[in-house]
Amino acid sequence: MAKPTMDDVARRAGVSRALVSLALRDSGKVSASSRAAVMAAADELGYRPNLIARHLASKQTRTLGLLINDLHNPYFPGVADGVKHAADRRGYRLLLNSAFLDDDDERAALETFIDFRVDGIILTGARLPAAVIERAAASTPIVVVSRPMRSDAIDTINNDDRLGATFAVEHLVELGHRHIWHIDGGRGAGAAQRRTGYEATMRKHGLESHVLSGAFTEASGASAAQRALKSGRPVTAIFAGNDLSALGALDAIDEVGLEVPDDISLVGYDNTFVAALRHVALTTVDQAREKLGELAIEALIERIECGRTEAVHHVIAPSLVIRDTTAPPRR
Repeated sequence: MAKPTMDDVARRAGVSRALVSLALRDSGKVSASSRAAVMAAADELGYRPNLIARHLASKQTRTLGLLINDLHNPYFPGVADGVKHAADRRGYRLLLNSAFLDDDDERAALETFIDFRVDGIILTGARLPAAVIERAAASTPIVVVSRPMRSDAIDTINNDDRLGATFAVEHLVELGHRHIWHIDGGRGAGAAQRRTGYEATMRKHGLESHVLSGAFTEASGASAAQRALKSGRPVTAIFAGNDLSALGALDAIDEVGLEVPDDISLVGYDNTFVAALRHVALTTVDQAREKLGELAIEALIERIECGRTEAVHHVIAPSLVIRDTTAPPRR
């Protein structure tokens, strides 16, 4: 069956096509009775407005694209919550896509959003080269979340990852730990800053740094922790690059018959819902994920609706959430 058209609605309601168009846009020029007749006719026919055509005419789609680099990481859904709530309040719809940690998929997803003519794009944990993102920003406003970038064309929203790592190490040092290892996050968002914060704080206290190559995954955390435990060097605490990595380390520690925090203290990063589970109770660094998402929407709206052209770079302070996985080391 052919889809009903605006002309069909006009005939059913006994009004002009132009009046149907005004009524569907909720124009104040249409009387209450005429609007009711149009809506009733549209409902009876099952008519849905052609949003693409309407958006082409208005040059706005009232949609935003959210690209999540890794849907397996529970950190990013927390950011998405903040983005969704803020977009809803401003009357924008959200389109979601993921790259699943694949650079080619990330590039394709970005191009898809541009082809769909979204009004703005939010990239979370993006790994694409800055030049690629800047070229895309020439046609569509882009905000990058959880990746520091020095750009005059792109807005960025970040947690102070170096400060967060400092909080984690200072907490362990205050408990009395001197043999603190760090599982690196590889190419993950904020990993370099967290590693820098760890190393700087260790130097500050005259302690030797032990950085284990890794990534923001459970498997990587488990593998890195195993290498530390087999190194023959003392390990009394591990600061993992994120909560997923910390969970992997927790599994590796348990596998060799050691206990957290009695034998080894463990700190994660992100304060995901997994960290807060009672049987995990992971000490971790909170990034205020929803706040990051809200700031991203605000930045996009300023460009879309207010015409701002200069770049803004927001950095918010993290906080340490102390739970059950850290304690003074055994003497």
